[in-house]
Amino acid sequence: MIRPAARARVREKAEHSRKDAAVVASPVLFRQLSPPYPPARIVALVSGSGTNLQALLDACADPAYGAAVVAVGADRSGILGLKRAEDADVPTFVVRVKDYPDRTAWDCALRDQVVSYAPDLVVSAGFMKLLGPDFLAAFGGRTVNTHPALLPSFPGMHGARDALEYGVKVTGCTLFAVAAGVDDGPIIAQEAVPVREGDDEETLHERIKTAERQMLVQYAGRMAREGWTIRTDRKVTIP
Repeated sequence: MIRPAARARVREKAEHSRKDAAVVASPVLFRQLSPPYPPARIVALVSGSGTNLQALLDACADPAYGAAVVAVGADRSGILGLKRAEDADVPTFVVRVKDYPDRTAWDCALRDQVVSYAPDLVVSAGFMKLLGPDFLAAFGGRTVNTHPALLPSFPGMHGARDALEYGVKVTGCTLFAVAAGVDDGPIIAQEAVPVREGDDEETLHERIKTAERQMLVQYAGRMAREGWTIRTDRKVTIP
């Protein structure tokens, strides 16, 4: 079970947890075992407007939430997500794929940037790049992402469009632990969103995004405050 632990232990584990990129239960203790708990450290990754990031920043402004966004990283500069972080006085960094000879080098550079902030939890908040094996070897089991569909249905870039084209009556959003494949990690939480008569991709996606932000804030906070377990049978539990 992943529980709160001393910060020095987090930094040590970040350096030594690169042995296996598989998402499995980890015995690492991320925060102190007795209250009062210091806020859990979150690094968020963004590629665009950062609406999920803003929801996290707003939640973290309440001390009772139990977490703080300590850095925001991006794969490109000049995006609104980075401005949201800067407006909140949160450090930012940019790691662009084109600045590296290949994706492996980029993945390692991104990993090293995130390691430097010693996060308890990494949140992919609209980050449009696949995280590679080197990154996941360091942060597997504590990197989460959202998807605008009820996985395993409709993975990939166009969850709302694919749901409409298939004709489903209910779709939704999923919070999952990032693994090596595309949207195939262990599921942490899901929220259903009805498909309404007359919906198009834009209207449906907007309602899904509203549910997605609420779900992310709720469960990231619970994970920060209570800890979580990812079992080898893909079951995720939060006490």
